[in-house]
Amino acid sequence: MDYQYPLAADWSTEEIIDAVQFFENVEKAYEQGISREDFMNSYRRFKEIVPSKAEEKSLCDEFEEVSGYSSYRTVKKAKASEDGDRIKMS
Repeated sequence: MDYQYPLAADWSTEEIIDAVQFFENVEKAYEQGISREDFMNSYRRFKEIVPSKAEEKSLCDEFEEVSGYSSYRTVKKAKASEDGDRIKMS
């Protein structure tokens, strides 16, 4: 990983840690797979930090640009899955 996660300057330390956890879980979905529950928990927390759809899109687009991993596609797949499923992106 040779990139920085997109973050907002006004976030608290706890919010930064939780947002980074969400982006790490997107990476995990692509690299090895992650349980739907773990992923959705981190996404729900991310949405508490970033309630605005526009800001979410901006941060996720920035993350995809530097990492090549689509947060949008991962969230979409997780939402379409059921509890107990494993999310594995390709």
